[in-house]
Amino acid sequence: MLRAKNITVKTADGRLILDDVSLTIKRKEITALVGPSGSGKTTLLKALCFLDYPNSGTVSLDTKSYDFPLNLEDEATQKPTPWPEVTAVFQQLFLWPHLTLRENILLPLKARLKDDSKKLNAELDELIKQFDMTYFIDRYPNQTSGGQRQRAAIARALILKPKYVLLDEITSALDVEQAAKVLKALALLKDNDIGVLLITHLINFAKTSADSVVFLDEGKVLAAGSTELITKPSHPRIKDFLSCAKAAS
Repeated sequence: MLRAKNITVKTADGRLILDDVSLTIKRKEITALVGPSGSGKTTLLKALCFLDYPNSGTVSLDTKSYDFPLNLEDEATQKPTPWPEVTAVFQQLFLWPHLTLRENILLPLKARLKDDSKKLNAELDELIKQFDMTYFIDRYPNQTSGGQRQRAAIARALILKPKYVLLDEITSALDVEQAAKVLKALALLKDNDIGVLLITHLINFAKTSADSVVFLDEGKVLAAGSTELITKPSHPRIKDFLSCAKAAS
């Protein structure tokens, strides 16, 4: 399991972004992280993959556990990283424009290409098939649609063979058809024994596809549990949020 316990994140001037947040991500399950804009969802994702270290709390990755703030005795001490066991895909995707989608996917494995080229190409071919990318895999990002780039970004994370994938609003800029294709691809992650944390504003998707839901508001977890949290909300703040989400859809 990938677990956060009592995670606190503050700005330089002491403002709380995350306040004593805890959650658990299990393999073969999708955990939907929902809540209003500015509630700290992306900050939590960055803390889980150590892009930004939290001010306090513990992050556990299977048998490993990391307490924050980190106790590094000197600058020569290697800072811990959960990569590639934990990988993340952000809204911005961060695809290199001068590389084809194929080259972007293989880039994190560049050091292994010489020794394992046949194996890596076989793994990539399988991902291309799974995500239906055959006809656009050798195009550049600006020659493809948003949904196609999203699938390539997810494939780039998966080729690292992670145990957990963290996805930050990856459908927010897509039309309904493209979003449906990307969301359908997420089922493949569960099939591959991967745990998924999905930040999403698509409440209906969270209802039908997530195994568990965490609701974050103003840096605090208001509720966590099964999808009944959003199908039969009891917390007044969650009821209000879902009512607004329904009105806007």
